[in-house]
Amino acid sequence: MSLLHTLARAAMALALATPAAMAADGTAPPAERTVDEMVEQLATRPATTTRGLRNLVPVVRQIDLVVPFDFDSARLQAASRPQLQRLAEAMNSPRLVATRFKVQGHTDAKGAAAYNDDLSARRARAVADFLQTQGVTVDRLQAEGKGASELLDPARPESPDNRRVRIVAMEPTP
Repeated sequence: MSLLHTLARAAMALALATPAAMAADGTAPPAERTVDEMVEQLATRPATTTRGLRNLVPVVRQIDLVVPFDFDSARLQAASRPQLQRLAEAMNSPRLVATRFKVQGHTDAKGAAAYNDDLSARRARAVADFLQTQGVTVDRLQAEGKGASELLDPARPESPDNRRVRIVAMEPTP
């Protein structure tokens, strides 16, 4: 097998890998991340500079989670709970206890945009509500639906990889 053929097969395998199989940041798959890995992913990091102090590049602190829902529903499946319990534990850790979070729901591109916007908002709210039952205070959570506006895999808009919940760390609570 030629080197070019080997590289092409490796590139294809990488392109077909799903977020559940491999995280882009090199961490464990989202469903298997530990509390410590989640804390590290969401904890404050210094901004990087590209040239001097004038061009600060903000570091986005976020995690994409594959959160199973019932079909066409915002009801969490039982399989979602262990991952979300670990997330709540991370959010309540000493390093993150003063941090606020956006809970963003995302859908694939199947169906009407207005329907996907509503479904993603309901799913984000369901995750935020569950996190509250695990001790994350309501003032630290902001749920929002993104619909299909920010696809994880734009080359495959109807891929299930696009159906996810993103947790974004924001500024500390006042």
